[in-house]
Amino acid sequence: MQLTIRLFAGLAEVMGASALPFHADDRAPLTAGRLKELLSAAYPAAASQIKVSLVAVDHEYAPEDTVITAAAEVALIPPVSGGEPAVVEATPDGLYSITELPLNAEALLEQVLDVNHGASLLFVGTTREMTGQQRTTALQYEAYVPMALSKLQTIGHEVRERWNASCAIAHRIGVVGLKEASVVIAVSAPHRDTCYEASRYAIEQLKQTVPVWKKDIGESSAEWGVSEQIIPLA
Repeated sequence: MQLTIRLFAGLAEVMGASALPFHADDRAPLTAGRLKELLSAAYPAAASQIKVSLVAVDHEYAPEDTVITAAAEVALIPPVSGGEPAVVEATPDGLYSITELPLNAEALLEQVLDVNHGASLLFVGTTREMTGQQRTTALQYEAYVPMALSKLQTIGHEVRERWNASCAIAHRIGVVGLKEASVVIAVSAPHRDTCYEASRYAIEQLKQTVPVWKKDIGESSAEWGVSEQIIPLA
């Protein structure tokens, strides 16, 4: 079976490609776990990164026993966060977007305001200069855009179901300079306590489930920074 596997961030750099043609000649059905084994054997220099990566099939995280068909869109998701600018994309309702353009927090907030909601919050994540002794000059973000949009939309749906709150999320890709926003989350809810809870939930879920990576660009080097492990949802 012939597949094209999408690669991202440091894994793409090690493999030397963002889209990897791969032939799996197993007679048994190909599973996500078996695919990782075959890739590790074929590309031993990348085996350590392949081992800790997750397989995504048709924009969903795939347990190791998931069977992969020839028609599936397959991606390997490394457990890091950020890279190269991509196209600007948004869901049809405009509530969730991935963009290389500067983020407009006020415009995003306007999309969630409701006459029946008495509380609204904006969370804005920005690039900071110092992390311990390490100086950052900029961050570079990369995303698996179709899947990232799907996961942002899922977070918004969960926020509405759990807190009766409205949510909109925009994430930047490309190079994000100091004090510039990389992510904006707007939430409105009937009451302030649920608004705080919903906003915190949204950013924590984004870090855990949305396939976005960041490269820390310092004064003398640039490297993909490790963040929370992406966890497949049940």
